[in-house]
Amino acid sequence: QVQLVESGGGLVQPGGSLQLSCTTSGFTLDYYAIAWFRQAPGKWREGVACITDNEGSTYYKPSLKGRVTISRDNAKNTVYLQMNNLEPDATAVYYCATDRVPRCGSRWHEGAMDFWGKGTLVTVSS
Repeated sequence: QVQLVESGGGLVQPGGSLQLSCTTSGFTLDYYAIAWFRQAPGKWREGVACITDNEGSTYYKPSLKGRVTISRDNAKNTVYLQMNNLEPDATAVYYCATDRVPRCGSRWHEGAMDFWGKGTLVTVSS
């Protein structure tokens, strides 16, 4: 069955960096787009970044562009989210998700995905 497992979360100081991983199974990652979302305490879930299939086009929440980078390693069935210069408002549970389509689509950030991981907690605090 389709599975997505996030890892790499933890406690990081403001200004620090963190790389999250989304390891997939049950489908051929090469053919599908994967997106990262986050949900901060008391806030709505929001789209962070999305990467298309083998073409590898990337899309970002505008306010995060330049501070996060999404990438993929199909051989490892893994999609990464590199986050730099983290601020306390980045504290959230981060999820990866897929709708098993090749492209992200113009509305990827709305989160209408069929398959989700359970999330990994990122805490930015001194």
